[in-house]
Amino acid sequence: MRDGSERAAPVRRVWAGAGALVVAVGTAYFLLPLEGLGEDRPWLGWPLFALCLGLLAVLLLRQVRDVVLEKPHTRPGVMIPLLMCLAVLVFSSGYYALAQRPGQFTGMSTRVDALYFTVVTLATVGYGDITPSGQEARLVTVAQILYTLVFLTAAATALTRRLHTVVAARDRRPPPS
Repeated sequence: MRDGSERAAPVRRVWAGAGALVVAVGTAYFLLPLEGLGEDRPWLGWPLFALCLGLLAVLLLRQVRDVVLEKPHTRPGVMIPLLMCLAVLVFSSGYYALAQRPGQFTGMSTRVDALYFTVVTLATVGYGDITPSGQEARLVTVAQILYTLVFLTAAATALTRRLHTVVAARDRRPPPS
């Protein structure tokens, strides 16, 4: 039987890998030339945006399915938050690229503004200092709200369900000798 430290090592590696991925994607968000996806190349920006969101939706739904079916050896506690962070960065990238087009946003000029707007929209807080004024910007904002309601809420619910199951199983387990 493996002791606790042997079981913890793979978990630490998974968390370290997920953390490194979040840092890498977060860094890429601030370094990639997203300005080129705005007005100059809408034929590239929209399909790339839709492809990224579609891929994330599929991956989130697979995690939800694995939790609902109680598949062993899944790590929704790592994957679901990671995928949610990636969805936030995809929407932020889309907003930033869209803000490069005149008349789409009022008050959005930096990547931090786009990230801020994404999180405020996700949290349904709506401060009002950044507003989508163009039709495309409003459509993407509505898409984010619907995406959040469907995919991110399902993923968060599945993660909560999994955590309840894990805690209940630990409560029933006898203490180690």
